[in-house]
Amino acid sequence: MAAAARARVAHLLRQLQRAACQCPTHSHTYSQAPGLSPSGKTTDYAFEMAVSNIRYGAGVTKEVGMDLQNMGAKNVCLMTDKNLSQFPPVQVAMDSLVKNGIPFTVYDNVRVEPTDASFMEAIEFAQKGAFDAYVAIGGGSTMDTCKAANLYASSPHSDFLDYVSAPIGKGKPVSVPLKPLIAVPTTSGTGSETTGVAIFDYEHLKVKTGIASRAIKPTLGLIDPLHTLHMPARVVANSGFDVLCHALESYTALPYHLRSPCPSNPITRPAYQGSNPISDIWAIHALRIVAKYLKRAVRNPDDLEARSHMHLASAFAGIGFGNAGVHLCHGMSYPISGLVKTYKAKDYNVDHPLVPHGLSVVLTSPAVFTFTAQMFPERHLETAEILGADTRTARIQDAGLVLADTLRKFLFDLDVDDGLAAVGYSKADIPALVKGTLPQERVTKLAPRPQSEEDLAALFEASMKLY
Repeated sequence: MAAAARARVAHLLRQLQRAACQCPTHSHTYSQAPGLSPSGKTTDYAFEMAVSNIRYGAGVTKEVGMDLQNMGAKNVCLMTDKNLSQFPPVQVAMDSLVKNGIPFTVYDNVRVEPTDASFMEAIEFAQKGAFDAYVAIGGGSTMDTCKAANLYASSPHSDFLDYVSAPIGKGKPVSVPLKPLIAVPTTSGTGSETTGVAIFDYEHLKVKTGIASRAIKPTLGLIDPLHTLHMPARVVANSGFDVLCHALESYTALPYHLRSPCPSNPITRPAYQGSNPISDIWAIHALRIVAKYLKRAVRNPDDLEARSHMHLASAFAGIGFGNAGVHLCHGMSYPISGLVKTYKAKDYNVDHPLVPHGLSVVLTSPAVFTFTAQMFPERHLETAEILGADTRTARIQDAGLVLADTLRKFLFDLDVDDGLAAVGYSKADIPALVKGTLPQERVTKLAPRPQSEEDLAALFEASMKLY
């Protein structure tokens, strides 16, 4: 990295740090009195935990046929993608369905990093099939596609944008009953088996958005660590970066009792509510696992212990962020993925340009946490220490820089591309990247400090090079 460019990045990060609001009202305690009644409060006074049932164990996929039999399923849709359809996870599941006499139809046209068009194709398949249960086998793309198919097949008269998060969609609450969905994750990143969130690229605006409702979370997640052994190294790394940022963002998010507005009815309380005492536990535990096992899982495909722990960490972080939410790394990642030009990530067998989700999230993390740290510096220092930093002599006002440096070292050790420039972006793209971030209010409003368009532009510029 040229000295001038390095100095420019350092200057931007110092500006972001100095600009941080130090408003004394932004305390990160959870013991505030509830205050006014629900109808009288401007910020929320409660949080809710919603998690799928989870079953963990090596080889647990073979139980899926019995589960569907126990549910009384007679017509099952098994969703996966074309790459995975020939691998053991799908074969084991199909064998279990056949053994237990469960009629099923395979849909293997899931798109890696789905779009509204690929969602619509799966929805049409589900509506025509009149299925009474679903099995999703794959990474976040497959699980999210299956959630959407289940939702719109159960609500066939709804317009597609009805349930899509505002401001892109109408963000209507889901009130229809859905069919059972069993999720079998084969990557260790999204935690989608635990959450009521489905993410896709909205091609008309070239931005990522999603559907967020507790109603669409899977009925059961079967977490089978044997499925992680087929993952190539870069898929393990990028999936792991998603876990890393899920944990960091949910732990540093705006506390739930500072989020507004206060819902007038519990059905409108968002799935992403802000940091809270229960999500905190899951986020920190996931972060400790990432610190201990991610490098091992990337470097040795046969390290079942490391890959098993990362598979669990994905679910742990999912429980955390699925109820607390994420913020700027994810909000900024959506245009990074959506506006991709020609970059094709190593180890991904796809026929279209692709910045994998976990990579698009982690590339901005040093700049983002420099920007957010002065709101809750103790939390930022705590996470830096978990990731290996010696914080004994660190000054509290340097928390963001300490965490940023720790993240850079972590990413450098795992051969991560050197910033947004390395995946095809330049300073000229910053206005479009900012424009693509602005609609992501569902997550950006959970950042512990507000951000202007100028702040976002500075964050993207500071993320052009990492090292």
